[in-house]
Amino acid sequence: MTFPIRAPFRIGVDIGGTFTDLVVAGAAGELFAHKAPTTPQDPTVGVLDAIAGAARALGRDSRALLADCELLVHGSTIATNTLLERKGARVGLITTEGFRDSLEIRRGLRADVWDHRAPFAPPLVPRRLRRGVVERIDAGGQVLVSLDAGSVRAVLAVFREESVEAIAICLLNSFRNPAHEWQVRDLIAQEWPGIAVSCSSDIAPVMGEYERSSTVAANAYVGPRTVPYLRALDARLQALGLVRPLLIVQSNGGALDVNEVGPQPVQMVLSGPASGVGSIRHYGEDTGSRNLVAIEVGGTSCDVTLMRDGAVQMTDQLDVDGYCIAIPSVEIHTIGAGGGTLGHLDAAGLLQAGPQGAGARPGPAAYGLGGTRPTVTDAQLVLGRLAPGPYAGGAIALDLDRAWQAVDTHLARPMGLSVEQAAAGLLRLVEQNIQHAVERVSIERGYDPREFTLIAAGGAGPLHGAAVGRALGCAAIYVPRLAGVFCAFGMCNTDVRIDRLLSWYRPLDDAQSSRLEQAFREVEAQAVQALGRQGFAAPAIVLERSLALRYTGQQWPVSIACAGAPDAAGLREAFERDHQRLYGHFQPGGEIEVLSLKVAASGRLAPRQRAVPAGGSAEPPAPKSIRPVWISDAAGTLPTPVHDGAGLRPGHVVSGPAIIDELTTTLLVETGQRLCVTAAGNYLIVPSTPQAAA
Repeated sequence: MTFPIRAPFRIGVDIGGTFTDLVVAGAAGELFAHKAPTTPQDPTVGVLDAIAGAARALGRDSRALLADCELLVHGSTIATNTLLERKGARVGLITTEGFRDSLEIRRGLRADVWDHRAPFAPPLVPRRLRRGVVERIDAGGQVLVSLDAGSVRAVLAVFREESVEAIAICLLNSFRNPAHEWQVRDLIAQEWPGIAVSCSSDIAPVMGEYERSSTVAANAYVGPRTVPYLRALDARLQALGLVRPLLIVQSNGGALDVNEVGPQPVQMVLSGPASGVGSIRHYGEDTGSRNLVAIEVGGTSCDVTLMRDGAVQMTDQLDVDGYCIAIPSVEIHTIGAGGGTLGHLDAAGLLQAGPQGAGARPGPAAYGLGGTRPTVTDAQLVLGRLAPGPYAGGAIALDLDRAWQAVDTHLARPMGLSVEQAAAGLLRLVEQNIQHAVERVSIERGYDPREFTLIAAGGAGPLHGAAVGRALGCAAIYVPRLAGVFCAFGMCNTDVRIDRLLSWYRPLDDAQSSRLEQAFREVEAQAVQALGRQGFAAPAIVLERSLALRYTGQQWPVSIACAGAPDAAGLREAFERDHQRLYGHFQPGGEIEVLSLKVAASGRLAPRQRAVPAGGSAEPPAPKSIRPVWISDAAGTLPTPVHDGAGLRPGHVVSGPAIIDELTTTLLVETGQRLCVTAAGNYLIVPSTPQAAA
């Protein structure tokens, strides 16, 4: 029996550590999800396997599926993993003479001001491959010393001898005047055709030499490892019948043609997690709230994203494992908390959760792939929240005896606890870590989590959502039916997006308003032209303006939206309001300066029709089984109904405690909570009584 779905299709493919997730969205809103094992040695194989498996389930072959695909969007952690695993290219960095060590000196700031011994991440470019050239541009963009071509050739001779694979260029004050960087780039093209070259003025035209040099070095570092993969995948898909070039999800949450993203692969560092923005926006209407905070919990990590008043929080600077990357990005806070997070005892004998994980192989002990140390998945299995047997279409099978042995050997006996107590303690720690991660993007940003609906997503998130939402006091907990392919589904709802930035560095006053308007229009013209190359015309293009503002002498700017023509008084009011929320104060009448202006240009894709599932009878179907499940500290272990999610329809209500088995995930409803199936067929968990909410 094949799954009924109508062409043309949109397909989202997300490569994770264990599985490659795929979602096919039909023309009438039908959704089909499929998982295939990820192939780390060649991710292309996992993508093609997922497409082939989905095609078979839909009664087609890969060629027929792709021929009817109007859009294939891909998100991958390949750029992120290249950074994390230190497996990038051999990069040479060209700087202004005398500034070769800016990359290593950094800003001198530490994440923990009390820890003076923890080393910084090693520079992506070693000192012998950081070389200065003779030139100088001042802070106003005026040329003080012309570029000496001979010094550039001397540097290239060293790079050739050192077998450099990519070159990054970051010259002093190039954000004000990129002429010398472009001259160096042209000279390299003459002297060394074919070598990959990245200019900081193209990648990150922002004030701050360290931020620019770190970003352009990262771009050069990941490029030779990511771009060939993307182009090879695109070629293989087109050979199989894909008509439109592959779209790649960027860190800003939007997609971009594979040919456009090639020169700036650093834009992919949050490619996978940022895809969740498409899902958050899609599910917003079904949740009944414009204030959402999503936890996407997979095998190794938990990604937290916040939406306030319908706008997803953004940032212009990322920290990826100690490396500063100054690009527009969805603000995602990531912690090491997932199904594969390892439980262990520290030197004092105290129980700890992570941050280490078991990975895809050997994975949790329950997988039977050689792992012997206890993970969160093993704890869930021991406590009855997961059932032994096959998952993900038989790709894995959970072995209760192996999970029990791992928890008993490594946690329970050393602590003098029962296996159930040790497993429950591990879950409490993980859920506390997730709670703190949500507080990081809400309370620490001046937002009250009680005003938000918590979206629990990812394969593991719905088992933690009820407890985390209760601890935070969230208004409700929302679980998408396809929670386990949250990011892949988000790709099917992602627009094409291009961000353009221009450094400004002038006071904010009425005299600047007309000049700012002219600058915005010039940047918007560039962005519209770029979207035109993607096939978008004016009616489908949406432009959003923003300014980076700060008080004179302040280190960190605040991004302020600028709707319409720049108005100094209105921008000041908005800046002071956000400054008060973020820092608890503002300076009445303080001098404000503009650091940069940014235009986010989106090419809006036509919205897909939404399928409306049939309603159910007044009462939900009887549970398929009842088994003992540890629910919470307060409730302990209770006989718990287990429902098949396929039988739950809009209007059905299930009182906790309960377990719901879905195709891509399992979710828990605690005692004192009730689960309502929404009009779109997803799940909303709310307190049974006002007292339970308190």
